[in-house]
Amino acid sequence: MATLAASPAVEIIRKAHPSPASAEAREAAIADPGFGKVFTDHMVVIDWAEGKGWHNAVLGPREPIALDPAASVLHYAQEIFEGMKAYRMADGSMSLFRADRNAARFNASARRLAMPEIPEELFTRAVRQLVELDAQWFPPVAGGSLYIRPFMFATEPFLGVRPAKQHKFVVILSPAGNYFKSGAPAVSVWVSEFTRAARGGTGAAKCGGNYAASLVPTGVAFDNGHDQVVFLDAEEHKWIEELGGMNLFFVFDDGTLLTPPLSGTILPGITRDSLLTLARAEGLEVREERYSIDQWEADAKSGRLVECFACGTAAVVTPVGRVAGKDVDFTIGSGGPGQLTGSLRDKLVAIQRGTAEDTHGWVTKIA
Repeated sequence: MATLAASPAVEIIRKAHPSPASAEAREAAIADPGFGKVFTDHMVVIDWAEGKGWHNAVLGPREPIALDPAASVLHYAQEIFEGMKAYRMADGSMSLFRADRNAARFNASARRLAMPEIPEELFTRAVRQLVELDAQWFPPVAGGSLYIRPFMFATEPFLGVRPAKQHKFVVILSPAGNYFKSGAPAVSVWVSEFTRAARGGTGAAKCGGNYAASLVPTGVAFDNGHDQVVFLDAEEHKWIEELGGMNLFFVFDDGTLLTPPLSGTILPGITRDSLLTLARAEGLEVREERYSIDQWEADAKSGRLVECFACGTAAVVTPVGRVAGKDVDFTIGSGGPGQLTGSLRDKLVAIQRGTAEDTHGWVTKIA
């Protein structure tokens, strides 16, 4: 079991909420929260300024943030975020899953966007204290969680093109149910003609600009009746990279598992890394190598590819049953969930929710 040590370096001050949601209103909101639509009472806000560092840390009411119209984020998109979850354990306690990895990835994104790094301990302490305070917002639905959104953006009012000298770090919580709305046993994906990222770009950073650029291609996928978009590489437009916000895995008839390699153009998913660890612990052969769209179609049609799944914090592990696009349309296996996909998902969820032993030190109980 991992531990999160406290540090007195930056004290997070508690500010009372003048009018938190009533128990009745809260229970109605979390009865069927969906994803990303309901928010808890509180948030954490910490400021940063050049020459002063991190300061003015407050855990208080969730409320609008005042911004100068010239704030750098509004003009040059200096912004990053993370996605993580708090889980209800089998013994009723609350926990975080690999929060240290989220903190490390947040700082990697900060470095790429010329933003200040936040001490990992302060990042995890802010998350922990917010979850502890708003734990009663945990939704009573199957697969429910408290989705945690830490983010940082440039606040300096300045129109010159240079790294901002003032930033704000914020954490909010959202009670969450299932990510996909269709309820289908497997999702259908659309192969985009757009590209998500190129070498040397920001593909490995979790920044808003990457997601803004994915909105049009995702809309095309929706318009064609599919649940998500899959991106190919920018250079040859043949190598599979990732979905709009999830990594991809491929399962073959000989039991091997393949996922595209981290080459700087896709996000280094924490769920991805966890599944690789679990698969290797099971003795499975795992390959991190390039896989083309043509080979994907050929292997699916020949039966060599028997399963495919997407993974990420929000979607966890989600089977992919159909792939379509301008020049392709094929089904993977039976078009539904596969055995290995289900097995890996069950193992991961069992660790996250405390029904299986955490032999990797991934889980931190917090409340």
